[in-house]
Amino acid sequence: MTPRGRLVRAAAALLAACAVHAVAAQAASAPEAAFKAPHASRAPMMAAAHAGKRLVGVGDHGTVLLSDDGGRNWRQAIRVATRETLTAVSFVNDKQGWAVGHGGIVMETRDGGENWQRLYAAGPDVVLFSVHFIDAQKGLAVGAFGYAMATRDGGRNWRKLSIGHGEQADRHLYHIFAGVDSSLWVTAEAGGLFHSTDAGETFAAVPLPYKGSIWGGLALKDGSLMVWGMRGHVLLSADHGRTWRDVQSGTDQAFTAGVQMPDGELVLVGLGGVVARSRDGGHAFKTQTRPERQSHTALLLADGVPQSFTLTGLGGPIP
Repeated sequence: MTPRGRLVRAAAALLAACAVHAVAAQAASAPEAAFKAPHASRAPMMAAAHAGKRLVGVGDHGTVLLSDDGGRNWRQAIRVATRETLTAVSFVNDKQGWAVGHGGIVMETRDGGENWQRLYAAGPDVVLFSVHFIDAQKGLAVGAFGYAMATRDGGRNWRKLSIGHGEQADRHLYHIFAGVDSSLWVTAEAGGLFHSTDAGETFAAVPLPYKGSIWGGLALKDGSLMVWGMRGHVLLSADHGRTWRDVQSGTDQAFTAGVQMPDGELVLVGLGGVVARSRDGGHAFKTQTRPERQSHTALLLADGVPQSFTLTGLGGPIP
């Protein structure tokens, strides 16, 4: 073969190799779909939300579970375009919702959780813990090491936010919840709590009497605020967060989620199967431990059954 022939052959081989590499790179970048598992209802669930009457749970390896009978039976979503662990979910109506998780991923559904597409990824080192949408356009997501981002176009584009400042800048941000006055609150580690009165544009630090991690919070029907976290700590404020009182919960297990029943009863759940109930607005609790001692990660009112609730945990939904 002539030198020119060898050169042409080498160039052709290089082009072929480049083409193979391009195809492989394209395949690698394409979002993977969550596995369809025969026992998906046993997958660890990290969070849950209402999509109208439907309950939607999200969790390990992109698993999304749906229940249309108040949590008695669950089935896997038709398609979820990720295998990243999903840690939080938020719906603005019975059809449109978002889920976030590891890799800073943001997923969207427009059919009540049946199908999910990937909208955004903040980066491989980002872990998001909570997401909250005010409406179909405005949303906020927060996560590990103080990472926070906001969207104003339904989750297609996000801009990074600074919620904590100074020594609070890199604290883990755990949970976003709305106050009765439409303000936003973000709980954090090391006794962190942040408040926004401008739809999440800016936040101010709120001092708490407890300096352990605050894992969640809830605005009560009477206008009070409640936050909870490590070692069974529950804090109650009757003056919109200006002052706080540490409530005796009857346990040293960490609380992870809570709801208020239609009749006003408060229910908190947490690690090790702990369940605490209060009938006086959170001033006193009666606490017990469920026999299976499974840690709870989410708590929802079951539609149509006013005095019951559905738990999700590290072994799937709990009836």
